[in-house]
Amino acid sequence: MLFSNLSYPDINQQTEQTVIVLPLGAFEQHGPHMAVSTDTDIVTHIAKKAEAALPSQVMLCPTLPFGSSDHHLSFGGSISINPALYVEVIVDLVGSFLQNGFRRIVLLNGHGGNITPVRQALAILSKKYDRDLQPNIALVTYWELAGKPFAGEAPMESPALSHACEYETSMMLHLFPEKVDMEKAERAARPESNGYIPWEDDEPYRGVTLFKATAFISSNGSSGEPQKGTAEKGEHLVGKAVGALVGFLRDFATWKFLSC
Repeated sequence: MLFSNLSYPDINQQTEQTVIVLPLGAFEQHGPHMAVSTDTDIVTHIAKKAEAALPSQVMLCPTLPFGSSDHHLSFGGSISINPALYVEVIVDLVGSFLQNGFRRIVLLNGHGGNITPVRQALAILSKKYDRDLQPNIALVTYWELAGKPFAGEAPMESPALSHACEYETSMMLHLFPEKVDMEKAERAARPESNGYIPWEDDEPYRGVTLFKATAFISSNGSSGEPQKGTAEKGEHLVGKAVGALVGFLRDFATWKFLSC
């Protein structure tokens, strides 16, 4: 079901048994070789495929196209909601779903910069609504949900999805090749490894975080190995992401509501 195509009486009849899904995208620079719509394009496609597989269980909202992307602004070509405001936006949107009567809510994320503010929003929503409504509100980042296919498993050649990398470039070559210029795809210069901070794929995460805007850690705005992207790899990745999401949504629809 598509939220935007229904009347309010039709929506009201579906709230108790339906999982409502809000895709979260971004409009931001994706290196010199790829369109700024990348995150929104990919997550929207994955969401639509999942809804088509589960039309009676899932109500799909229009994608929120703008994300928390302040760290990309130095390159230009980016539209951002600052992190503190993004928290408020998510709290208000989910509050609307709850007021409509939905209790199974999935925030389907397609941009790494959204993760921290959405987690903060979930903490606020839990405090505000858990005792009275006990809703299940889940943040689902598609590449984390899919796991190994996005973490170095063949046919991928680099260790993990990052930004404007082999993974995103491959998916865009598969879905929207007209938005990719592979002649401009190249590995960015990155800071020298210090043994603790994974600027790229040089170090595993060791519990140390040092936040820097992208311009400080990438010479061209991209990450990883975008020059290794192919449409065939992208088809593989998209299929794995859709399959993982469909499986999760089937399970999520059956989760019990917790109380204390």
